[in-house]
Amino acid sequence: MYIVGELINASREKIATAIGGGDSTYIREVATDQDKAGADFIDVNAGIFVDQEADYLQWLVENVQSVTDKPCCIDSANPKAIEAALAVHQGPTPLVNSISLEKYRWDNLLPVLSGTDLRVVALCMSDDGMPETADERLKNADKLINGLVRNGIRVENIFVDPLVQPLATNSTYGMEFINAIERIMTGFPGIHTACGLSNISYGLPERKFLNQTFVIMAITKGLDGAIIDPLDRRMMGVIRAAEALCGRDEYCMDYLKAFRAGLFKF
Repeated sequence: MYIVGELINASREKIATAIGGGDSTYIREVATDQDKAGADFIDVNAGIFVDQEADYLQWLVENVQSVTDKPCCIDSANPKAIEAALAVHQGPTPLVNSISLEKYRWDNLLPVLSGTDLRVVALCMSDDGMPETADERLKNADKLINGLVRNGIRVENIFVDPLVQPLATNSTYGMEFINAIERIMTGFPGIHTACGLSNISYGLPERKFLNQTFVIMAITKGLDGAIIDPLDRRMMGVIRAAEALCGRDEYCMDYLKAFRAGLFKF
């Protein structure tokens, strides 16, 4: 399972304050903590700073990379900001979050990705809006994957995000997402899937419990990437256990290694 540490996001008050105040010490601490907790990528997002997003995103990448060798997940809806962040990113190949079928984003970000070894999150969204059913998600996934591959992006570098929507607003959203994961993973050999899990529980009590249950369901259908808080040790344990139980952890070595390192706790 690819874990994207989600905590360096300007939508979080402490992170926004640190970015605006140039508090590199705090940003580096959060990056280090996520690295030690088992994150494979460190997400960086400065989206609330519209006029300064590109500069702040570069600053975040530089600070994160000063304390960890984990690649960044460069998270922005602004292709120009993504391009600026890529210009300063060093080391292992980053993950670009994200491209979609929305015309502006597709037309402006595709030239940046085309023919490169960059990894990319592909959102199953178009100018028609958010998909609601598994069929709609699969239709968008097919267009995204084939379009990216035709432009020189290797299939193994594509992380399809079928988009999680709040269960409280529609009781079908959970299973439509789960079914989409299964169909994408079986229909496109070599592809990856990833998502931000926490939307499923929006507006409901005991959100962490719902998120943990939901990730188990998704892993059984093939989900192999998650954008989460890696400092949530129970969530990390649930993920390790689900992968082992699904036969995706030979001899339970990853589970045992994480347990011995104290990366999860119940």
